[in-house]
Amino acid sequence: MGLNETPSGERVHIAFFGRRNAGKSSLVNAVTGQDLVIVSDVKGTTTDPVYKAMELLPLGPVLIIDTPGIDDEGPLGELRVRRAKQVLNKTDVAVLVIDGTVGKTPADEALIRLFQDKQLKYVVVYNKLDLQEGPLPGLAGDHEIRVSAATHAHIEALKERLSSLAVSEEPKLRIVGDLLGPGDIAVLVVPIDKAAPKGRLILPQQQTIRDILEADGAALVVKEFELREVLDSLLPLGSRVKLVITDSQVFAKVSADTPKHIPLTSFSILFARYKGFLLQAVQGVKVLDRLKEGDRILICEGCTHHRQCDDIGTVKLPRWIRSYAGTDLSFRFTSGVEFPEDLGPYRLILHCGGCMLNERELRYRQKCAQDQGVAFTNYGTLIAYMQGILPRAVAMFPPIAAALDQKE
Repeated sequence: MGLNETPSGERVHIAFFGRRNAGKSSLVNAVTGQDLVIVSDVKGTTTDPVYKAMELLPLGPVLIIDTPGIDDEGPLGELRVRRAKQVLNKTDVAVLVIDGTVGKTPADEALIRLFQDKQLKYVVVYNKLDLQEGPLPGLAGDHEIRVSAATHAHIEALKERLSSLAVSEEPKLRIVGDLLGPGDIAVLVVPIDKAAPKGRLILPQQQTIRDILEADGAALVVKEFELREVLDSLLPLGSRVKLVITDSQVFAKVSADTPKHIPLTSFSILFARYKGFLLQAVQGVKVLDRLKEGDRILICEGCTHHRQCDDIGTVKLPRWIRSYAGTDLSFRFTSGVEFPEDLGPYRLILHCGGCMLNERELRYRQKCAQDQGVAFTNYGTLIAYMQGILPRAVAMFPPIAAALDQKE
C-alpha cells in the first residue's frame, strides 16, 4: 500500500444487502461507476462478499461490499447467507436493495430488523424503477428511495444520501495527536520488521507519523539501539520531547533507555485506544496470572501476511506466554476476516492492533468476547504486562491506569 492510500480500516464501509435478483450487483456498479461485480439474470451470481476500496464522491474513501443474496438456499446457500450477515459486523452504512417490481418481502423486513438491532445507519433502495408501471406506492420517510441501476435514475441522489448517513456525529478519535502540541517531539522506535514489505514501514507506524504531523508535532524515527544516544542529544530541548512510542517487541529495552520523566507507550497500545478497546484490553490481560494447563488462547490478526520463521503472532507470543504462565497452553490462530462465533472454548482472546479493521468490526469482536465471558486484550498490552511495563505505558491515560490498579 502506498503512503497516500487510505487503509481499509479508515474507510467508511458501505455494504449492499438484499434478496437474489434484487439487483444488488447492478446497483453497486451504478453507484461506483465501475464494473466491480459480475451481473447476471441467474440467481446467486454473487457467491461470496466482494470488497472494493475506492473513492466515492462526494463522500471520499470507502470500502464497498457486495453480499450474496439473503434468501439463498441449500447447505451452501446457508453458508453464503451466514457470511452475508457477518458483514453486518463491520458495516457503517447498510443498503437494502429491494426489487421494486416485487416490493418488500418478509426477508427484507427481517433484514431491516437486523439493521435496527445492530443500530446501523441504513437506506432502503427500491431498484428497477425503469420496469415499474402505473402509480407507485409512497415511500416510508427519508430512509427510502427509488432508483434504476439500468438507467442510473436517482443514482446521484442515492450517493448523496449515503454521504449524509456516513458523516459521524461523534468527534474523530486521534492516534496520538491529542497528546501533542505544535512543535512537540515524539520519538518513534521502529525496529526493521522482517514481516513488513521491503522498503516500507508497517501501517501503524505510517498512520502514527501522519497523525503527529497533522498535530503540527515532529516525528523522530529511530531504531532501538539508537534511542539512548538520540535522547541524550535531545536533552537541551527539554520538555519538547513529549513522548516515546515503541514497537512492542523491544518494549523492555526501550523502557530501560528512556528516562522516567518521559512518557512511554507502544503503537499497539495507542491503537487499542484509537479503536476503542484499551480499557477492556487492560482489564483482560490480568487473566495471564490465572492461566492453567490446557487453557486455550485465540490469537487473532486483522490482516493476512506471509508468515516468517519467527512470526510475532504464531511463534513469539505463544513462546512468551507459555514461559510467563509456566504451564502448557493450547493456541489457535485466525487472520483477516476470520473470527469464530463461539468463543466459549477460549480463556483469552489476544488480538493485534487492528489497523486493517474498522472500529465497528473491532468493537463487535470485543463485544462477542464480553458477552461470552472471555478475556480480551491485544499484543502490546500483553507484552507490556508480562514485562512489568504496563503501568508506565498507560500512565498518560488516568482512567486506564486506575483500572489497571484495581484488584480482581
